[in-house]
Amino acid sequence: MDAVRPLEGLCVVEIGHSLAAPYAGLILAHLGARVVKVESAQGGDYARGWGPPFIDDASALFHAMNHGKESVRADFHDGAQARAVRDFIAAHADVVLQNLKPGALDKHGLGARDLLARRPTLVVCNMGAFGAGGPLRDKPGYDPLAQAYSGMMSLVGHDDDEPSRVPISINDMGTGMWAVIGVLAALRQRDADGRGHVVDVSLFETALAWMTVPLSDSLAGGQQPARLGSASPNIVPYQVFDCADGEILVAAGNDTLYQRLCKVMELPALASDPRFVTNGQRVANRKALIPLLQARFGEAPAREWLRRLEGASIPCGPLQTVADVVQDPQTLALDILRRTPDQRTTTVALPVSFDGVRPPLPGNTPALGQHDHLIAPLGAATLIREKV
Repeated sequence: MDAVRPLEGLCVVEIGHSLAAPYAGLILAHLGARVVKVESAQGGDYARGWGPPFIDDASALFHAMNHGKESVRADFHDGAQARAVRDFIAAHADVVLQNLKPGALDKHGLGARDLLARRPTLVVCNMGAFGAGGPLRDKPGYDPLAQAYSGMMSLVGHDDDEPSRVPISINDMGTGMWAVIGVLAALRQRDADGRGHVVDVSLFETALAWMTVPLSDSLAGGQQPARLGSASPNIVPYQVFDCADGEILVAAGNDTLYQRLCKVMELPALASDPRFVTNGQRVANRKALIPLLQARFGEAPAREWLRRLEGASIPCGPLQTVADVVQDPQTLALDILRRTPDQRTTTVALPVSFDGVRPPLPGNTPALGQHDHLIAPLGAATLIREKV
């Protein structure tokens, strides 16, 4: 069966760098859109240098975020180049993604108001650090700042740890995902009203969305969240345990699973102990229960505990390294690690399938300025589509 490419025919212009806008553009490219990436004439996207490792002349990170796009260079301080980009958007674009500093594009005639005046059906997605309003609306920022400012960093690790960030750019990539959701919703609305729309997303708003549960707990009068390592503040037992030879994660997410866990572990007293019968009681008495379970887990190897727990349908699994995941039979069975057509890059395909078929990688990573002819002042009106 042929892969579904639901956004075939859509043209996206990505005026972005780093991760948030490029990840949004990448998702749209995987879904079939044509994505033209506008990079700084002075060295291109910063992320080209974010390595090692490097693949040829760009970081592996850049390849992962930008394959399947077309790259053009532009210096917006050059009026002719700014006009050429503006003309290209007016003639061809359905969507513009941008994550430059607030106001940076407006002074070059490339802000949402100017672009919509030229192309009233355009969807413009602004991707900022702290949001379109408020006292920090003009403040720049990166993912770690959003983690720190949102309270997320206060939850990571254990009580005595130094502050730690979630070691992936969760707010950058999450903002890219929210951008795609917003863009698709705006395109659907455009189908209904025939008008373009402006979508605003930000790293801080994304971080607040990830923080929905701890913020809601706090607003409900709950205690200030503690750093719990691998554990959950709302469910017990729901964390990593040390076995005789390794670590496993056990997620006994309800009272039935807890009773099964006690049976498998041959701990009947814990099953009937009034301190631990309900999840609420187990959360309140976490410090009493966890050491008892930990002592028992330490009596047998990880593989034996996994065999017993899986036999009782208790969610569990080993604590794997990145190298383990690459070779894991489940990862391989999903066929989600794909190579670009030129075989230079192996990366993660879209985590979505349509009618049982995962969309293919949309193409190779463009060299910086590989498609400059698209916005040359004399060539913007004569569009040439090249395979990348």
